[in-house]
Amino acid sequence: MTLERKTSLYSITPKFIRKWINNRQAKRAILEYYAGLPVASVNSEEKAALDYLKDNKLCVFPYPFQHNYKRTSITVYKDNKLKLKYILQDGKRLYFKRKSSSRGIKRNYNYLLIEQDINSPHRYLTDTFNLSTNDILVDVGAAEGNLALSVIEKVKKIYLFETDEKWIEALKATFSPWQDKVEIINKFVSHKNEDNHVSLDEFFKDKEAFSFLKVDAEGSENEVLQGSETLITAVPLLKIALCSYHKPNDEKDFKKHLAERGFTVSHSSGYMIFPEPLTFYPPYLRRGILRAERSIAIS
Repeated sequence: MTLERKTSLYSITPKFIRKWINNRQAKRAILEYYAGLPVASVNSEEKAALDYLKDNKLCVFPYPFQHNYKRTSITVYKDNKLKLKYILQDGKRLYFKRKSSSRGIKRNYNYLLIEQDINSPHRYLTDTFNLSTNDILVDVGAAEGNLALSVIEKVKKIYLFETDEKWIEALKATFSPWQDKVEIINKFVSHKNEDNHVSLDEFFKDKEAFSFLKVDAEGSENEVLQGSETLITAVPLLKIALCSYHKPNDEKDFKKHLAERGFTVSHSSGYMIFPEPLTFYPPYLRRGILRAERSIAIS
């Protein structure tokens, strides 16, 4: 069969079948890659992820803890005044996009629960890496705002940066009881300041500096760091939770960047799989979150 013929057949194949084919190919690529490495070079956490993957379909979190969560256990409510749907998180309303279906919300929130499970590679906080009463949180890539909502009653101030306009209405509804301490900014956080882009150095030049920075910028984490150089270098008592799985070298590059600026850097437990076509090459198993902490300003 010619390449043109194969391409034509693939293009008319239903989307769910194409996804199944792509996932099978990705799974095979991962297993073959690690099988070709010296046994001693594969650590125990990688081995646990690979053992799970061998017997299960491709997934972002290759660990059995995810099976503890069921979409059917999630209740979706309707705010008749706002015409928005929401779920209850610790007794507080977490709203979703206006056109979200109940089924979609259940799927979305179930994923968030998995993502922040105590055993998840994508968990931002731990018992020892957390926020306290006087902290100022900057959440870059806020989306639903679940992290901010979990600490809203504890912190001093929260800045939510979200580029998707469809989330802004939901975020305003979620944080309406705390308007005095939450600011929502519909801009890209970047290393430049133009149009709808803003750097944190520019945004905070006339504000009290933040003490906790969470960054999930869908692969633009490096630009966020570049645009925060002044603050990241100078602010004492600073913590950073930084996604490190979007690109293959993110963990190594970000660790070096933060260590050079006086941070002690650790990572979440376990590994994630991020089968994004443009960046799907080794290492396929990637650390989800880097947790960086500095207790004094560097000179």
